[in-house]
Amino acid sequence: MTKDMTQGQPLRLILLFAVPMMLGSLFQQFYNLADTIIVGRFVGVDALAAVGSVGGLSYLVLGFVNGIACGFAIPLARCFGAKDDVELRRYTANSVWLSLIFAAVLTVVTVALTRPILVLTNTPSDIIDLADVYIRTIFAGIPFTLLYNVTSAFMRALGDSRRPLYFLLVASVLNVGLDIFFVLVFHAGVFGAAIATVISQAVAGLWSLAYMVKNFRMLGWSREEGRFSTAHCAKLCMMGLPMGLQCSITAVGNIVLQTAVNGLGSAIVAAMTAGGKAGQILSVPLESIGTAMTTYTSQNLGAGSLPRVRQGVRTALGIGILYSIVSFIIFHFSDVLVIGLFLDSSEDATGAIMANAREFLFWNSVFYIPLAVLIVYRYSIQGLGYSGLAMFAGVFEMFARALVGFWMVPVFGYWAGCIASPVAWFAACFFLIPAYQVVMHRLEGSRHGPAAARQEEMQLKKA
Repeated sequence: MTKDMTQGQPLRLILLFAVPMMLGSLFQQFYNLADTIIVGRFVGVDALAAVGSVGGLSYLVLGFVNGIACGFAIPLARCFGAKDDVELRRYTANSVWLSLIFAAVLTVVTVALTRPILVLTNTPSDIIDLADVYIRTIFAGIPFTLLYNVTSAFMRALGDSRRPLYFLLVASVLNVGLDIFFVLVFHAGVFGAAIATVISQAVAGLWSLAYMVKNFRMLGWSREEGRFSTAHCAKLCMMGLPMGLQCSITAVGNIVLQTAVNGLGSAIVAAMTAGGKAGQILSVPLESIGTAMTTYTSQNLGAGSLPRVRQGVRTALGIGILYSIVSFIIFHFSDVLVIGLFLDSSEDATGAIMANAREFLFWNSVFYIPLAVLIVYRYSIQGLGYSGLAMFAGVFEMFARALVGFWMVPVFGYWAGCIASPVAWFAACFFLIPAYQVVMHRLEGSRHGPAAARQEEMQLKKA
């Protein structure tokens, strides 16, 4: 069930870890895409635009949820690499305490503020009611989303990326079935699509929790180990909050861009939604490689093997660049087929929406090499314990997208929206590449080496 990534060839370890994660992420994307596909084909363009118009807001919140879950797992992976089971259990217990707090606060705040934010972001009046119903329902399911993300992150921290895939596989099939049931049978529209997603996420989260409790006995803490610890919670927040905020900061730029694009009309919003959803499928393997690097670098830092960290990063960059080239070629010949999944061919506006969606997908996929570089360096820096530093990459992305939204979209129109993400990726790379070198030099120095990291963990034991 567990996997030690401190021994063996990095290429084999990274691929064996990343492939199940990639499949799991594809299934997760699939049941998110199921909402868009079924709504777009069977409810209409307005419903498709409504779901797409809240994409930035959804990523703002759910990206934060996923980020903090991944951050909480970093100390676990480091303790696992260092073979320190006592600290492993203490971090696990305090991650649970923090997750309960975050779940309660985020659910209440997001459900209460949904409508004002939609008004603030210039959501078109003809779709704002549909958008409100959809995203408010999704936000009500935040506790289940956090439950799945946290339990999956725990398992991945111990080297097991397969079990989360199995849970998501079942949830994906369930979500498609429920989408069809609620939308086609009960004609529940966007609410039916949203509630299907929430139910499916709940099944995945509860099942993964039950499996982890039964099979990962090494995480079962004693009464003393399970006490709330300010020191451990502070360390977890130092890892989790920057990773969560990184996603949210990036999403702020997306919301600014979405606000500008919303002013171009619901047909353009629908085109960007279809193109963006197709692009998400393309980027899933890159994100999986990045997540694999978080566990890989964390475990090897815990084991004090920094040369293996550098070797692994070089390997991951090679995998990411090769994938970016191959995927661009494949999508160049299959973009109409993929985008067509989201559109009802019987509607009059479908032809124009398809053309605009293809343009969006082209300008994004042609620049996936800088996205691969961004992902590998960002996740590696996070795994090395510098989540706060990696967060600044999100700041660069935010400013780049906001600049495009404020200045370029009013001047150049839809084309500017198409190139917003590539501009943001290049901006983040300009920061991350030198940042990674600085981090490695610090860790390789006598004052900041792996021995110092282990000494810090010993101090936490005494706290």
